[in-house]
Amino acid sequence: MHDRITLRFLAAPTDETKDGSSIQAGRVLEWIDKAGFACAAGYSERYCVTAYVGNVHFSQPIRPGALVEASARIIYTGRTSMHVLVTVESANPRTGEFALATHCLLVFVAMDDDRKPVEIPQWRPRTREDEELSQDALERIEARKAIHHVTLAQTFSDEGTTPKLTLRFLANPTDVNWGGNAHGGIVMRWLTECAQTLSTSFVGQPTVCVYTGGVHFHGPVHIGDVVEVDGRIIHTGPHSVHISLRVRSANPRDMKFRLTTRCTMIFVHVNELGKASEVPQLELTSEEDRLLDAHAVDLVARRQRLPHLPLPKR
Repeated sequence: MHDRITLRFLAAPTDETKDGSSIQAGRVLEWIDKAGFACAAGYSERYCVTAYVGNVHFSQPIRPGALVEASARIIYTGRTSMHVLVTVESANPRTGEFALATHCLLVFVAMDDDRKPVEIPQWRPRTREDEELSQDALERIEARKAIHHVTLAQTFSDEGTTPKLTLRFLANPTDVNWGGNAHGGIVMRWLTECAQTLSTSFVGQPTVCVYTGGVHFHGPVHIGDVVEVDGRIIHTGPHSVHISLRVRSANPRDMKFRLTTRCTMIFVHVNELGKASEVPQLELTSEEDRLLDAHAVDLVARRQRLPHLPLPKR
């Protein structure tokens, strides 16, 4: 039974953004999920599913060809769940000097052979740092639940007039995880692709993801399902575009769509000086537009009140 793991690899050319300057945010989210899964599965000795990914701030880009380390460690356990802290760092292979790209908290649930949640051994802190990280995870639980509830309470209907986009495709076998469903990291990549397309269209310039938060996985996406990824712009700051996203999937034989994933992402346009540029401001026409805009502002305030997520020592 192991409570931590580090994956080390090179960022490949297939991971690059369109302009080749950095690695796609969706690919980094895949790495985060894979490192977290490996840690959770190694600790529980069970197949695990991603339940939540929170507050991914992309602090600096990862360059193509960089040496990448994705490190994951258990910092808290519930009866069937594991809270996993993941840090992603990158370095020039010639120097080996690592710099932080992002770090975030994930929650995984251990499953039995019938794909039902199963009880796991309780994790206990061994060091002072373990205790601090465990306490931080505990303090975030109620705040995370509150954010989840207010997000589910929002209405997205045809009365909304702000820009939106829907991508529709089949979940194919190359997306499969070890349990026969679409990998959580793949789902987050779909969300990023939808959000980036929508924000780039709205801004009229290339955009990059600077934040991903409140990723709640409500159910699996089965291989062969019809998948719909919906994105809607709900708020703009002076330099940022806030997008609410959801993933739904359906068996093509009945086309009864069910919610599988929800999250929020923030994108910016970076100018030649490496700074976020001003973006067009959203026109709020309907009452639904105004309510969703207020919801986005509330989410920012709620997340700012969360305790700072500590960075583990190397």
